[in-house]
Amino acid sequence: MNLFEKEALAAKKAEELENATPEAIIQYAIETFPNITFACSFGAEDVVLVDMIQKVNPNIDIFYLDTDFHFKETLETRDVLAARYPNIRYVQVKPAITPEEQAEQYGEELWKSDPNQCCNIRKVQPLTQILSKYECWITGIRRDQAPTRANSKKVEYDYKFGLMKFNPLASWTNEDVWNYIRENNVPYNPLHDNHYPSIGCEHCTRQVMPGEDPRAGRWSGNDKTECGLHK
Repeated sequence: MNLFEKEALAAKKAEELENATPEAIIQYAIETFPNITFACSFGAEDVVLVDMIQKVNPNIDIFYLDTDFHFKETLETRDVLAARYPNIRYVQVKPAITPEEQAEQYGEELWKSDPNQCCNIRKVQPLTQILSKYECWITGIRRDQAPTRANSKKVEYDYKFGLMKFNPLASWTNEDVWNYIRENNVPYNPLHDNHYPSIGCEHCTRQVMPGEDPRAGRWSGNDKTECGLHK
């Protein structure tokens, strides 16, 4: 399938699947693109998708970007999910350099002096490498998470990484996510219960108090709103 055909298919299926259930979208994605993967950050949306995927096809690849700076609760959530869904294997994707090498090359606490560069090294470059092995990926982004995601479609062609992209939860609200977690007893990151609606690296994530934007805790005090994984 060439680029033109993929663009046409993405536009057609985005319209056809707009009102489909996330499970139906996942089913279509896996059947149409067997060489598919799911990028899991172990946040609320992603644990929902883990639960859905294991019901549709537990054999697809699921990876996570291990930045070396995750909260311990995030990695504990990974382990709880692995125990809950033993048929799923989580592929660890690491940056090319260690935190110590990063500090030596770019200075201490790069996340403070140049957070974009830090995200590029520890997230974007590893993601680019792992996605080069696939023809399609699934993500947990939602339109109401941030203005930068407001126009996300259920099916897109991802020009940044050069593959098809499915966002099964794009139209869901935060309430939809938590209703699913409660109704299906899905394990989730306990930080969500302590004012962390959006969880990234420990250095760049803070608690969000009532009345604040849900993503105010990411790169607080900086005009940065995305790590660069999604356009």
